[in-house]
Amino acid sequence: MLGPTLLAASQKPQVRRLVTTVPVTRQIVDRFVAGEALDEALAATRALVDAGMTVTIDRLGEDTTSPEQAAETRDAYVQLLDVLAEAGLADGAEVSLKLSAMGQALPVDGEQVALANARAVCEAAQRLGTTVTLDMEDHTTIDSTLSVLRRLRADFPWVGAVLQTCLHRTEADCRELAHEGSRVRLVKGAYAEPDSVAYPKKADVDLAYVRCLKILMNGAGYPMVATHDKQMIAIAEQLAAVAGRDRDSYEFQMLYGISTAEQRRLRDSGARMRIYLPYGSDWYGYFMRRLAERPANVAFFLRSLVSR
Repeated sequence: MLGPTLLAASQKPQVRRLVTTVPVTRQIVDRFVAGEALDEALAATRALVDAGMTVTIDRLGEDTTSPEQAAETRDAYVQLLDVLAEAGLADGAEVSLKLSAMGQALPVDGEQVALANARAVCEAAQRLGTTVTLDMEDHTTIDSTLSVLRRLRADFPWVGAVLQTCLHRTEADCRELAHEGSRVRLVKGAYAEPDSVAYPKKADVDLAYVRCLKILMNGAGYPMVATHDKQMIAIAEQLAAVAGRDRDSYEFQMLYGISTAEQRRLRDSGARMRIYLPYGSDWYGYFMRRLAERPANVAFFLRSLVSR
């Protein structure tokens, strides 16, 4: 129950002020976020690529409230892609987009604004020889995000999608997206969702993850297995073997700064290993979701607050 409680509390302004102003927060944020500036993200990306990993980069920011802010985010992603190409890293790094940062939640034509901005990022990625994945957010955005995905894939069939197994609907979405050329990142989900749309128990989310893995591994697409759960990793490898997949037909993904030993183990085993690398000054929402996922992170944070 700690995760949903923490996520709900994180929406309160007084909690945001506390978390973002205490000095100790920075020490913990640095574990999960590769700096606030583009050059810091570039350095972290280079280190991971040199270590035999691939990377997907998320420029943090979700609360876009104006078309101008959405355009600024779009331009920042295009600049990021240009810098990656100039540094010779386009082969090893793609970008992840939150459509909310692209303008999806704007009251007037939000979905169209987000589509246009995401299209500009996809055009830059295609020109520079890399790819884009659309992050999935809370359940109220899913239909809109999948609609944008379909329209983008008409011109950029390599655009990746993300599905969350905490939601009741996800098995059906997996079946729809398990087709030739479809890249799907499967996650458990990190948003506080109502029981009407999501499984309230972790065990049920885990079982749904396995069912969705079976669909994707037996489909014609490219599964991206995003988990730090060693049991799920083992099951994914078993399902891939049963489906006759080689190691190049799927990949594992993990978050920057988490389970680094397991990241290296998978890389050394010959698996494709991609790191989700966030950067930027608007780190609060991402940081709170990482705390909510792991009680040990919360305990460390609270101890630091008390002892500072």
